Parts: sequence; structure tokens; C-alpha cells
Amino acid sequence: MEIIEKLYEETKPIRVDVFAANETDISRSRIASLIESGNITVNDKSIKKNAKLQRGDRIKIILPDPEVYDIKAENIPLDILYEDDDLLVVNKPKGMVVHPAAGNFDGTLVNALMYHCKDSLSGINGVMRPGIVHRIDKNTSGLLMVAKNDASHISLAEQIKEHSFTREYIAVAYGNFKEDSGTVNAPIDRHPVNRKQMAIVKGGREAITHFEVLERLSGFTFLKLRLETGRTHQIRVHLASIGHPIAGDDVYGPKKVITELKGQCLHARKIGFIHPKTKEYMEFESDIPDYFNKFLLRLRRNG
Repeated sequence: MEIIEKLYEETKPIRVDVFAANETDISRSRIASLIESGNITVNDKSIKKNAKLQRGDRIKIILPDPEVYDIKAENIPLDILYEDDDLLVVNKPKGMVVHPAAGNFDGTLVNALMYHCKDSLSGINGVMRPGIVHRIDKNTSGLLMVAKNDASHISLAEQIKEHSFTREYIAVAYGNFKEDSGTVNAPIDRHPVNRKQMAIVKGGREAITHFEVLERLSGFTFLKLRLETGRTHQIRVHLASIGHPIAGDDVYGPKKVITELKGQCLHARKIGFIHPKTKEYMEFESDIPDYFNKFLLRLRRNG
């Protein structure tokens, strides 16, 4: 068990969960879980996640010893674009879950990484997410960084936090965009009713997505998107909020889904970061996957 204690010394009140996430390497979702279980207190009293810290408040975070799960290494082929002693860049296929969770304890990217990397994965995110610095959804394809040690993990996570990490996506969205480019700047948090979904929520976490039209198609638009922030389901929620949900999105899109896509037409095409050890900027780009190309070709034929 680990105990972290912090004294809040600013004059402006701040939400407990925001402060705890900013001051540690703990994810916002885990912070919420720790609050719910009573493992985060303020002045030795239990609190709600939206409670605000006042100057002089002392926050205590108790990190219980991780539960032991039997996450097995699996010999699953990986599309690795780059690898060294500190990190690797992997191209995740559509349909693969990133890390084990309820209902998905095998066949995940983590199972494959454990076989490929053996014991060389960072442990900061616990036994369920070894090496995982950032995630993409099951039905989103594309590039991910994986940290092989804790020092690399901290460096890469800090770049994400400071918005200095390049993340470029491509997507096909419903409708015809009037503008050739633009920005969606709208805060995102858990949906107030459906906790499995995200939504635009006043007072939520800052979320900024830039978009650029690559091609206008019959009833759809082919887009390039760049993230400043990396909230859960960010692109999907932002595009749906402006009336252009991603084609195939069975959560934020129309009820009648495009079955040939089997999920959203969204691909993490490019990532760029400063190498934790060499301090050199590195950038990687993946090819457009087959499912994405086939859908584009059909739309072009229909146009």
C-alpha cells in the first residue's frame, strides 16, 4: 500500500479529482474509483469527486496493493513500426482491445505485448495495463506508444499532459462540412445518465479537436483530425456534437449502423513525440487500413 499526501496552497478552489490527477500519474478514472471506495480523503474525511479543495486542505490518497490477475502472455502477431530498449510504436488493428478488463481477459494488445516484451514493460499503470501510456478504442485502428520502463512512461505521459505530443487521425464522418477546417473546443466528461458514454458536459475536462476536410463524398466527408487533448472518445463525441458523427459509430452515431464497418471509421494515422532518452523528436505514420480504403472506394463509386 502507498500513501500520497498533498497540501493545497492555492487561493482558487479546485475540484478534488482534478487536483489529484494533475499532481500524480494516476488516471482520472482511477481517481474517481479511489474516491468512491473511500481511499481519497480531505482533512481525513470522505468526499465526493466534485468536491472542491480550499486553501489549506490536506488531501490523502491511499493506493491499495494491486490485485493479482493472471494476465497471460499470448503469441499474437504485432505490427511494430519501431522498437528500442525504451519504447515501441505499434499499429493496432480494428477490433483489438488495448488492455484486459471485464469480459476481455485475453486477445488484447497487452496479452500480445507481454509475450513480445517479456518483463520489459512499465508498471506505472498496474498489472492490467503494463506499458500502456495512452489508449485508443477497440474499434479504432492505428498507432500507439508503449513504454518499456517507468522512466519512459513518465516522460511520454508528461508530453501528453503538456499537449506536446502529436496525434493525427483520419475519419469518415456523416454529412457535408461547410468549412474546410475548424476547431471543436468543448469540455468532455462522463454522460450524466449513461455512465458508459462520454458527453459534452459543462465543467468537464478541457477537450480540443482540430479538423480539416480532405475530401467531400456522397453524404460523407473524409477528414484529418489533430488532437490537442486526449479525452476518452474525444473525436467521436466532438464530431457527433456538431452534427457529423463518425460513419459506423454505433454509440454516438445514427441507430442504423453501417454494418460493413463493424464500428467507427476512425484511424490513428500519425504520432510524434520526443524520445525519453535521446531527446530527439520522432514521428511515425501508418498506412490507411483495408477496411477504411474499401469504404472510401465505395463512397467514391457512389458519388
